[in-house]
This record gives sequence, structure tokens and C-alpha cells, in this order.
Amino acid sequence: MKTYDILIVGGGIVGLAAAYQLLQRRPGLRLAVLEKEKEVAAHQSSRNSGVIHSGIYYRPGSLRALNCRRGYTLLLQFCAKEGLPFEVCGKIIVAATAAERGQLDAIHQRGLANGLQGLRLLAPEEARAIEPHVRAEAALWVPQAGITDYGLIARRYAERVLAAGGEVLTGVKVDQIRPGSTEVVLSGAGWEGSARQVVTCCGLYSDRITRLTGERPGVQILPFRGEYYELKPERAHLVRNLIYPVPNPNFPFLGVHFTRMIHGGIEAGPNAVLAFRREGYSRWDIQPAELFETLRFRGFQRLAARYWRDGWAEMRRSFFKSQFVRALQHLVPEITAGDLVPARSGVRAMACTPEGQLHDDFLILEKGRILNVCNAPSPAATASLAIGEAVAERILQNRRE
Repeated sequence: MKTYDILIVGGGIVGLAAAYQLLQRRPGLRLAVLEKEKEVAAHQSSRNSGVIHSGIYYRPGSLRALNCRRGYTLLLQFCAKEGLPFEVCGKIIVAATAAERGQLDAIHQRGLANGLQGLRLLAPEEARAIEPHVRAEAALWVPQAGITDYGLIARRYAERVLAAGGEVLTGVKVDQIRPGSTEVVLSGAGWEGSARQVVTCCGLYSDRITRLTGERPGVQILPFRGEYYELKPERAHLVRNLIYPVPNPNFPFLGVHFTRMIHGGIEAGPNAVLAFRREGYSRWDIQPAELFETLRFRGFQRLAARYWRDGWAEMRRSFFKSQFVRALQHLVPEITAGDLVPARSGVRAMACTPEGQLHDDFLILEKGRILNVCNAPSPAATASLAIGEAVAERILQNRRE
């Protein structure tokens, strides 16, 4: 059994950012990242739209808002230093009808409260000067938004961890965690190790891993699949950069939108439908035990009862392309079904309480020698270095104590 100073369970972008920040602050730490897949960043860290979030949507003073703004700056600095692709292209949030104008104004005020600079409310003709094919009663220009490749960034974090003397061990699935007075022992099939301190950052399985540590997270992870289409190259001119709708205030997702990708092409989506397994990237990908775990959870039942109309609309968009197209036409009326080809999908981890409320902030629990990142929804990728910074500071403070 190998002994470490720190073990990090989860080789996604947050776990790798924490490892990177720890080794930046304390070179020489005996540190390893444990990842159950054959490669790092295999799930949420790579299966996303690649948007660099500005922090405009999040409740002022929340961990999401604070870490997004700090993480935004650190991320751009890291990409520039490492020669990784990124572009700050800005985006518009569109009120397509007069009824959506009030919500757009509220988003504007939230952005100002979060310290964003250069926000500008646009008249219809100003919106079309930025995105000529958009339909808008009004829009909000957000200059800080951008695009990148988070899978590439996560893999670069891993490279820097290795270069600093850390280890990144793939194919290691932790299924037992035994806290002790002086160390924590972790084990899985064919592997065992111990560390003075442990960090878990396990995304779609964060609640299960947290429970293995003896902590009760108070939430259960619900997996929501997001499906994308891509515009055919000859129709890519319909979108210049990023076009978002005003979010539905009654539904905890941003709605389908258009995103120019850093490596080329325009993606449309995602919708938000319940996945039938935690890593279920297809509507036909079903794991009965995990599906039953979700359906019997009282929090999901209450959430479904509250949002069943919105959820049913998302399911229709999943099964009927015409419904997906209609949602996109709300933003760009010229879009037709023939313009779209199916693209990839991703699954988002959403933490839900037994009362049926989605936890709308980062959730980090600390007990003894273990720190659990229980909930890290969007903008966790943008905020990864800030989250990693916060984790590193707490871990190193505990070592001094």
C-alpha cells in the first residue's frame, strides 16, 4: 500500500485543478489523482459546450458568482500562458418577445451586482448588428463571455501535475474509504493507498463517494442529459458567436442556445432531460438500478411534480426534432430542420434535496481529514482554478493546524 500526503478522487477538471493548485503552492507534496476511467476528463469536463462563463446569472455573493469571476481571470491567464485555444467573443441574451423584457432587465441588474463591466441593453436593430439573423425585442450584450476547450484544459492540468511530481492514476475506481485518526485508507479493485488528507471531486457520483467517507451530503445527484445538434457548414453564417435566450424563470436550466465552437462549427442546444443512468449519453442507455434510485428518491418526485410541464416539453424536444427546431426558431427564425444534424450529448450532475429543491450553489463539505466537493455545477469548468485554489487553501491550512 503506497502512502501519500494527499489523494484526490476524481480526475475531472475540478479535481485536476485542485491537484495543480496544491502542487503550485507546495512543491514536493506526495500527491496522486485517482480516476476510474482510462483517461482523465472523460465526462462533464469534456462533454460541454466550451463556453467561458462571465458570471452574469448567479446569485450575488454565492460561491458560484464569486468563484466564476475569480476563476474567469485565472482561466484566461492559464490559457494564455499555456498556449491553449480560447476567445473572448461576447454573447447576447435575447428577449424574443416583450413579455421576456422584465426578466432580461433582472439579468442585467444581477450582472451589474456581480461586477461585470461593459454590459449593454440593446434595441432590436442593435442586436441584429451583432447577430444579423436573430429575432429580438431587446437583448443584453455580455462582452466577457467566450469559448474554449475544457477537455484540453483539464488534460493540461494533468500534464502540469505530472511535471510537478504528482501522479495521475487512471483505471482506479475507489469503492472503499476508511477514515482513521492519522490517515485515510482508500481501496478499489487491485489498488490500495493511504493519505493524510483526501479530496473527492466525483461529479455524477459525488454523493455516493461522499457517503463512502462517512459524510451525509444532504443531496442526491440527478443526471440530466443535454443533447446537441450542429448547424450544417453552409448554414453556419446564421450565427456569429453566442446567442442565448432569456432563461425560463420556472425551470432551472438556461434553455437551448447557439454556441460557436472553438475548433469550428456552430452547436445548438442543449435540452435537459432525465438520463436513465448517471453516465447515460443516449436515450437508450439505461441502467435499471440507477434509474430506480432516481425515481424512488422523494426529492426527484417533488421536483418532477413541480416542473412536469417544462420536463414534458424537454422530453418532446428530445424525441421530436421539430420541437427542438421550434425552440431554436424562437431565437433565429430562419433555422429549419434541414439545417441541423445530430451532434454529441452530455450529462449534467444536479444536486437535489429531499424537499425537491435543486442546490443552486457549489457545495463543499469538510470533516476530519476529508474534503468533499459534493456539488459543482456550471460554471465549475470556468471556475475550476478558483475552486482548486479554495480547496488547496483549506487543505494546506489543515496541514498547518
